[in-house]
Amino acid sequence: MATNITFHPGAVMQDERAEHLGQKGATIWLTGLSASGKSTIATALEQHLLHKKLHSYRLDGDNIRFGLNKDLGFDQASRVENIRRIGEVSLLFSLSCSITLTAFISPYISDRDLARSLHEKHSPPIPFIEVFVDAPLDVVEQRDPKGLYKKARAGEIKDFTGVSAPYEAPAKPEIHIRTDEVDVKGAVAIIVEYLEKQGLIPA
Repeated sequence: MATNITFHPGAVMQDERAEHLGQKGATIWLTGLSASGKSTIATALEQHLLHKKLHSYRLDGDNIRFGLNKDLGFDQASRVENIRRIGEVSLLFSLSCSITLTAFISPYISDRDLARSLHEKHSPPIPFIEVFVDAPLDVVEQRDPKGLYKKARAGEIKDFTGVSAPYEAPAKPEIHIRTDEVDVKGAVAIIVEYLEKQGLIPA
């Protein structure tokens, strides 16, 4: 851990920033198996919020590994660090009053809880909405747009979530979406309705 450092608080208070920008920050954390629909839903939701003239930004699992987390692999220790960094980055975006959309498998409950705690321990707390993008394993294997499940079954990919590595489903997510039952438009509508009811976006 770094030493001889001091945290410098900003001059702009969170409520002042929200008032001037006309919106509140929040993190919408989409978790689920590969090919469950996380990135597709996040992309559509980002577009919807833009049309409502609300600032949002999407952090996608693959995209982050091209830059910020390109030094990490897919072993358990790397996965933990990957999500720790994303938790910190999503908090920073949300502190800027952006509606932050994260689309990561994030297979471990403890890692998602850590990301949540970063938001809840902040003063004032920043809303953290866990969205379980749920689809049965046989459904996501049929979709398999990147051919990853096929490679995992053939032993070409080690530690692949849902096949050779565990996925710990959320016990009490704020939102639970079954993408084998609801299309992308319906999924976006479910999330938007929740945000409206919580007063995070205007109805």
